[in-house]
Amino acid sequence: MRKILFSLPVLFSALCSFQAQAGDIKVLSAVVKDQSIDNAQIIWQRTGESSQQAVTNASGVASMPANLSDDGDTTMIINKSGYSTLVVRCPCDNFTYALSPVMQNLDGLRVVLTWGRSPEDLDSHLSYPGNHVFYENKRGNDANLDVDDTDSYGPETITIEQKHSGQRYVYAVHDYTHGSGNAKDSTAMSFSHARVEVYVGQTLIRTYNVKQDTTATSWIVFGIDENGAFHDINQYLSLSRQGMAQHMASLIEAASFEDHSLITPAIKQEAKRINTKGESLYHEQKLEDAMYAFQDAINLYPSYGQAYSNLGLTYQKLDRTAEALWANRKAIELASGDTKNRVQASSYYNIARIYEASGRWQEALDNFRQAKSLREHSAYDKGIARMLEKLQQAQ
Repeated sequence: MRKILFSLPVLFSALCSFQAQAGDIKVLSAVVKDQSIDNAQIIWQRTGESSQQAVTNASGVASMPANLSDDGDTTMIINKSGYSTLVVRCPCDNFTYALSPVMQNLDGLRVVLTWGRSPEDLDSHLSYPGNHVFYENKRGNDANLDVDDTDSYGPETITIEQKHSGQRYVYAVHDYTHGSGNAKDSTAMSFSHARVEVYVGQTLIRTYNVKQDTTATSWIVFGIDENGAFHDINQYLSLSRQGMAQHMASLIEAASFEDHSLITPAIKQEAKRINTKGESLYHEQKLEDAMYAFQDAINLYPSYGQAYSNLGLTYQKLDRTAEALWANRKAIELASGDTKNRVQASSYYNIARIYEASGRWQEALDNFRQAKSLREHSAYDKGIARMLEKLQQAQ
C-alpha cells in the first residue's frame, strides 16, 4: 500500500504554495520535485492583440496581466534556455506548469502529467515488456519515474532514456484518490484539468487533455509501437490500479494498437484549416510558428498524415533531429494508398541519415535496407554500402 507521510501543517503548506494568489502562474521543473524555475519568460498571445509578458521570480511565480482575458482564445508560451518551450491554451490562472530539460538521446522521450487541485493524487504509469514504471517501482529498464506527486497539481514525470526497438509501450494515468471501492465510479479525474505532455529532444510534440464529464479512474492515453510510432488510445475506464495494469499488459500483447479517438468531420475540417495556416507560415520562413500550427493540427486529428509530413520537414529545417526522427516514424505508420511505398521508403531513408550522422551505423544500415525493400533508389544502395564499410572498419 502506498504511504503518504505528511503532517497536516506540512500538507496545508504544500497545497497553499501551489495556489498563491488569483492570477498567479507557478513554474516548476518537470524532473526535480518541487524545484522552482526562476527567470522563465512567459508570453500571453491573443489574436489581434499585442502580446503581454512576465518573468518568474525566485519562487517560480509570475502574475498574469490584470487586463488579460484568461480564456480559450489566449495562448500562453513559457520559455527558458535549456528547457523545452511549453505552449498552453488557457484558461491558465492558478495552475502549475512544468518545464522539461532538453533531452539529448535520439531515442528518448519524457512524459509530464499536471492537473488541478482535485483529485490530490493522479499517478503516471508506463508499461512495456517486463517492466511497469509507477510509484511503487520507480525505475525500469532505461526508464524511470523522475517525480511522484501526491498533493495535487503535479508534475508527475516519467522519462524513457532509451526506447527499445521492437518493444511496445503504453502510458496511462490512474486516479489513485478514487481508484478503489465504490469511488471507482468517480468523475473527479475528468474535471481535474489533467494534461499529459510528451517531449522529444527540445520539443513538446504531443499534448493530451483529459475528457471532461467522464466517469473513469483510468485514462489509457497512448501507446508506442515496435517501430517507435505513437498511437492515440484515449480510453476511459473505471479500473483499480491492478486492473489497469492488467489492461495495459493486454494492449502490449494485442495484435495492434487501435485508435479509440472519435474524430468527427468538423474536427478534420478544423485540423486541415490549421495545417493550411502552418503551410503559409512555413513559406513565410516563420518556422517555429509553422511548427506549432502543425502540432495543433495533429493534436486535433492524430491520424493526419499530411500534417506529420509537414511537421517532419519543419523539424529538419529547424535542425531538431530527434523530433524529425519521431515525425518520420509517424509518417511511415500513416502512409497509405498509391504513394505508400514511396512515402515509407523516403521516411526510412531520412531516419537512416539521422542515425548515420550520429555514428550509429547498424541502425542506419537497417533503415537503408528497409527503404530499399520498398523501393529501388541509388541513394539507398549507396547508403547500404557506406554503412557496411563503416561496420567493417569498426571490427
